[in-house]
Amino acid sequence: MSTQVILVDEQDQEVGVADKLAAHREGKLHRAFSIFIFNRRGEMLLQKRSLNKYHSGGLWSNACCSHPQPGESITVATARRLQEELGINCRLKKLFDFIYLARMSNKLIEHEFDHVYVGRYRGAVNPNPEEVMEYRWISPEDLKHELLRNPKSFTIWFKIAVEKLFQMKYSRTIGELFPDRGIWE
Repeated sequence: MSTQVILVDEQDQEVGVADKLAAHREGKLHRAFSIFIFNRRGEMLLQKRSLNKYHSGGLWSNACCSHPQPGESITVATARRLQEELGINCRLKKLFDFIYLARMSNKLIEHEFDHVYVGRYRGAVNPNPEEVMEYRWISPEDLKHELLRNPKSFTIWFKIAVEKLFQMKYSRTIGELFPDRGIWE
């Protein structure tokens, strides 16, 4: 059975469903989410996507990203995929959303209405090797330097979302999520 995605308009209103690969071949706007996870030291969890992924395999990205299934809320989908990809569970908070359009190297088109969530986690990470080649924790400063030195080693959506996240450095939302210590210190 093929995986389906939820097609949306530019206000994130559902307009239909489509086969995931067909939506990516045709560049149809669809709902997606990206999750950023931080530890108590303020380091960000990155994953290197498995070479088995249908695009962007072998590239570094945020902790988890995917698509809700038709009839599935984003809240349920984020928890499901975080567990499926990394074997972890934590409280998540939505920070923002954005739309992006990007042509991938394998002739697929990412056209997503991406909902961005953050959470904090401490504990073991148990990556699914079908999804994740490796993972690591990195400080925001080290990540900024790595993005400048080697931008092609990161996924397209990650570079867009993390820039927006860096711009929120002093936002009240992030402070409320991590009240005992700023995640950027």
